[in-house]
Amino acid sequence: MHDDRSLVEARLTRVLDERIRPAVYPERLPLDVTVWHAPGEPVPVAEGLAAGTGPIGVGDRWGAPWGTSWFKVTGAVPQAWAGRIVEALLDLGFDEYMPGFQCEGLVYLPDGAPVKGLSPRNQWVRIGAPVTGGEQVVLHIEAASNPVVFGPRPFVPTLLGDRGTAGSEPQYRLGRMDLAVFDLMVWELVHDLEVLGELMRELPVDSARRWDILRAVERALDAVDLQDVNSTAIAAREQLIEVLASPAHPAAHHISAVGHAHIDSAWLWPLRETVRKVARTASNMTALLEDEPDFVFTMSQAQQLAWIKEHRPEVYARVKKAVSEGRFVPTGGMWVESDTNMPGSEAMARQFVHGKRFFIEEFGIDNEEVWLPDTFGFAAGLPQIIRAAGAKWLLTQKMSWSRTNTFPHHTFLWEGIDGSRVFTHFPPVDTYNCSMHGREIAHAAANFKEKGAARRSLAPTGWGDGGGGTTREMVAKAARLRSLEGSATVRWEAPTEFFAKAEAEYPNPPVWVGELYLELHRATLTSQAQTKQGNRRSEHLLREAELWAATAAVRAGFPYPHQQLDRVWKTVLLHQFHDILPGSSIAWVHREARQTYAAVAAELGGIIEAAQNALAGDGGTVLVFNAAPHTRHGVAAGGAAPAAAAGRKPVMAPRTSGGYVLDNGLLRVEIDGRGLVVSAYDIQARREALPPGAAAGLLQLHQDLPNMWDAWDVDSFYRNTGSDLTTSDRITASEGGTYVSVRVVRTFGDSTATQVFTLAAGAKRLDIDTEVDWHETEKFLKMAFPLDIHAERYASETQFGHFFRPTHTNTSWEAAKFEACNHRFVHLEEPGWGVAVVNDSTYGHDVTRTVRAEDKGTTTTVRVSLLRAPRFPDPETDQGVHRFRHALLPGATIGDAVREGYAVNLPERRVPGGAAVAPLVTVDDDAVVLSALKLADDGSGDVVVRLYESRGGRARALLTPGFDYEDAYATDLLERPLDTPVAVTAEGIQLSLRPFELVTLRLKRA
Repeated sequence: MHDDRSLVEARLTRVLDERIRPAVYPERLPLDVTVWHAPGEPVPVAEGLAAGTGPIGVGDRWGAPWGTSWFKVTGAVPQAWAGRIVEALLDLGFDEYMPGFQCEGLVYLPDGAPVKGLSPRNQWVRIGAPVTGGEQVVLHIEAASNPVVFGPRPFVPTLLGDRGTAGSEPQYRLGRMDLAVFDLMVWELVHDLEVLGELMRELPVDSARRWDILRAVERALDAVDLQDVNSTAIAAREQLIEVLASPAHPAAHHISAVGHAHIDSAWLWPLRETVRKVARTASNMTALLEDEPDFVFTMSQAQQLAWIKEHRPEVYARVKKAVSEGRFVPTGGMWVESDTNMPGSEAMARQFVHGKRFFIEEFGIDNEEVWLPDTFGFAAGLPQIIRAAGAKWLLTQKMSWSRTNTFPHHTFLWEGIDGSRVFTHFPPVDTYNCSMHGREIAHAAANFKEKGAARRSLAPTGWGDGGGGTTREMVAKAARLRSLEGSATVRWEAPTEFFAKAEAEYPNPPVWVGELYLELHRATLTSQAQTKQGNRRSEHLLREAELWAATAAVRAGFPYPHQQLDRVWKTVLLHQFHDILPGSSIAWVHREARQTYAAVAAELGGIIEAAQNALAGDGGTVLVFNAAPHTRHGVAAGGAAPAAAAGRKPVMAPRTSGGYVLDNGLLRVEIDGRGLVVSAYDIQARREALPPGAAAGLLQLHQDLPNMWDAWDVDSFYRNTGSDLTTSDRITASEGGTYVSVRVVRTFGDSTATQVFTLAAGAKRLDIDTEVDWHETEKFLKMAFPLDIHAERYASETQFGHFFRPTHTNTSWEAAKFEACNHRFVHLEEPGWGVAVVNDSTYGHDVTRTVRAEDKGTTTTVRVSLLRAPRFPDPETDQGVHRFRHALLPGATIGDAVREGYAVNLPERRVPGGAAVAPLVTVDDDAVVLSALKLADDGSGDVVVRLYESRGGRARALLTPGFDYEDAYATDLLERPLDTPVAVTAEGIQLSLRPFELVTLRLKRA
């Protein structure tokens, strides 16, 4: 029996490959092809269609990197083919094993109407079904010669990632350009045999069902005349009817297939190419929907649909029609499939605001599901944001990529920092590019961890990454798997249908509390530092622009820039896509990102300046504007006033052993002759922050060559080697009226680091400004803060609160978190005394603990990640000058960490003017943080206030509006009223908040 099985399987493989598949197109003839190579960036469709073309032949090279070529394909259908199905087979030079990562095309008719996209697994265009004979064929192909940046491992540095360095060498050879007869019966036979053969291989060797299939396949192959497949295909299919008709077991696992084309909004191609990728894929999918009545396709990322609307309105019209029919399903409700670790509180909220609003306004769809199949882990603050946006379900596949621990569930409730829960599903098929292969279907069923309690999972089906989507072959396979004995059942369903059914069948799923940490791609918290800095700076500038523009609109009649802010927000949200903000895209993407962030900063700076000038009025008094949520230096949060005295003037004295002592009455800091901080003494608490013999602000350099994904990964073994940068070139000190500082310059390798340690009057924090002129390769730069503190956990800021991680490595789960994400602060605490490290632009960090042999004390070390130097996909990653700001806060409470984290990111602004500016709203409890203050998006003039409890405790606070208002009510993130009652009193609005609770209030102005 074993020999029979092996022989039949081998026979099936060869006959399919060498006889049956080639017979799908039994007759062919070549088409005539000419070409025009666009000289620069892509041109409008009309220009491409009208361009004069020159000769090109099959086998000729074409396509400089990132170029566009317009092929014109012509021919005539032979009269002898009348009554048959005819297709054009158009091969631009594809490698079928790399869908999504190479050249692509969009086919147009002469009138500019799009037909469908061309990609490695989708090379056909239907001419007629049937044809009458004599039809003239004229097709135009807009072909993108995107170079293959992503090749077989190991990944090697390449200059192809930017047009300026990619050169002009043609990338492809033109393949077949044929007109061909399509034999539908043979095509159906191919899929009968593929589905049965794949199922047979997945069934147990001793399974009776396996042997039933094997014998049926054997009979079918016997029925095929290998010299005349086309005339014997019907007879072969008849031998398979019985085994294909045998239904699935009633308890079989059920797979909800949804057509999908995961398209990275930028990655190994620039943003402008994604604009074309989504048009090609949408053209393909709308065409497939017309041909396949059971098929359902879903597309996330409102930005991508907005691109189609703007750049390809004729494609968008087809999309809207398919959406209205319920076949093309916008999903996810976010502007892009963003990273969720690094975006700040408001940015994460606005991903849903702008995404959901687009889907509502364009399609009348209010998404309840969040669709993030490829995001690199999920922050603990996300469930509350999802709920506040009016959604309740989450899908991701990426957690299956974890390398150390296997996540214990596929369907579960995910609980965030405030207690909000989201019904979450991880597709057990373990891919967002399912192709309906029998191996994938069997894996989904066997892998599903909820067996016995639930039996439903989802399979995103279609080629992705670079797009392409579902193919007719996948649809054909799914039809045969609808109910097939030995297999899971498969039906096309929209995500909402899947989630509703999955939730109903599994009313009490297990609960996972806290972050969903991906045990992979940890270096994305550090790579491309300037992209991350641009994001952080943009987020805080947007906060300021909204705050001051709203205040000026209410106080001074300033025209609130609704459309301008809307556009800038969408730009910032786009760049939070999970391969842009994480730093894992080609050089072109990050070069453009730096330019974009500079333009955003200039534009928002203009809004802020105009609004503040409108508020300040005329006068000679210097007003200090404070956009941070807490009162500082006598300046009310959200208001402006003349600067107050800063506190006792700090002093500086030389140390007897070299270096300096800085003292402002609150902190005494010692910097030794190496330029390292060796003491940070909390004068009031009489407590030293640093362990004996340790140094803070210490730069440490590690070798950094991960096993696989250069820009994405840092592997734990990087810690095995490293060096402390303790040698200084020069140390200088300076004093100002309100500060003292020490400047230290160090050179190492081909790089230079300059650190300035500053102690300001009235500030219980040591500021550390670091400038690095970075020219290392495959290195990792960290800055260490060893602390004399015994803590089993530490707080790391996330969206709308903070999250605790252990400092120990008791289990593999803790050990795997050797690099993690924070926003503005990390905080460690013993009862009654703590320390915080705050930053203005870094995210990656690690925390470790040791016990000192000398005094048995515990040293807990916080290290912030500054720079990396991977060579793929951008060989020049992070080369150049970078500036960072950090601060060490001895004696800090969690409230201090929150306050100073905001302060370091929102510096005060000084504007000449007249009278002080009162805040638009005030809150009488510092635990309650104002996250956003703005005018309502609908242009009504209502004031919207978003706030949250920031310390992880209960809070009762009074919010007092500084303007006349008629009413106040709670809303969701989209500023839609909720049923939640709001306690409005004569004094203001009484708030009672749970730990980390997020509240949005809308105040109707009188």
